[in-house]
Amino acid sequence: MKLSVIISTYNSPRWLEKVLWGYSVQSYEDFEIIMADDGSGDKTRELIDHMRAQTGLTIKHVWHADEGFRKCRILNKAVLEAVSGYLVFTDGDCIPRKDFLEVHANEATPGRFLSGGYHKLPMITSEVITKDDILSGRCFDLPWLKQHGLKASYKNSKLTANYWQAKLYNTLTPTRCRFKGSNGSAWKKDVLAVNGFDETMAYGGEDREFGVRLVNNGIKPKHVRYNAIVIHLDHKRGYVDPVLVKKNKDLRLSVDANKVLTTPNGIQQLNQASGIKIDGEPKL
Repeated sequence: MKLSVIISTYNSPRWLEKVLWGYSVQSYEDFEIIMADDGSGDKTRELIDHMRAQTGLTIKHVWHADEGFRKCRILNKAVLEAVSGYLVFTDGDCIPRKDFLEVHANEATPGRFLSGGYHKLPMITSEVITKDDILSGRCFDLPWLKQHGLKASYKNSKLTANYWQAKLYNTLTPTRCRFKGSNGSAWKKDVLAVNGFDETMAYGGEDREFGVRLVNNGIKPKHVRYNAIVIHLDHKRGYVDPVLVKKNKDLRLSVDANKVLTTPNGIQQLNQASGIKIDGEPKL
């Protein structure tokens, strides 16, 4: 089964390079990458061109001009550009472990979407990770991470769980199984059925609202928190607006309470002449 990996990004080429090195050593090789770029400058385009040449990865760059937070819109456009029937969503600051896509492919089941998570690193650890650390996989090794600034935590069990432990922890975790834009996957037909992401939503829980509509459409969630592993590189979050986050939460709660199946502000409303640019043809 071919996968389409949709990676959101915005003006973080240094972190994005580390992420793409992670995809260059995936054990599951039948995939394309679609960069959902919410208006980054030339440095991101240049980095993507460079990494496409360096790694041989199939990378499409879907871009529109920077007019504020329009992540949901560029994600919807990326969905339409996907050649696969199964979509993996993640962010440009999340380095995947080598078996990340293998897990999503193996766990994909009709009528389900997958909900992962991420292991957040402090800035000191994020800064020190090199290309060689990623290619060798040692940046996922807990002792190595502790030597480079990661503090002890029960959450570190995500990095050490074996197959059977991960299966058990995914079953027993008290964490609610919600769609995660940083680590989630779904069938393209199910994404289209709910009309994709709500383009009126600003930052804060827009992925959760999308997941609620999937559930309302009968698509059940499944945890892959302890086996689909990404490490999250640290960064500033000056764009977070508590008022808008609350507005998004209120909308999500309303969608949940009223069993809303689709959004009126999604994929079907995309204007194809909206200034969205696509670079890089897929290798079919």
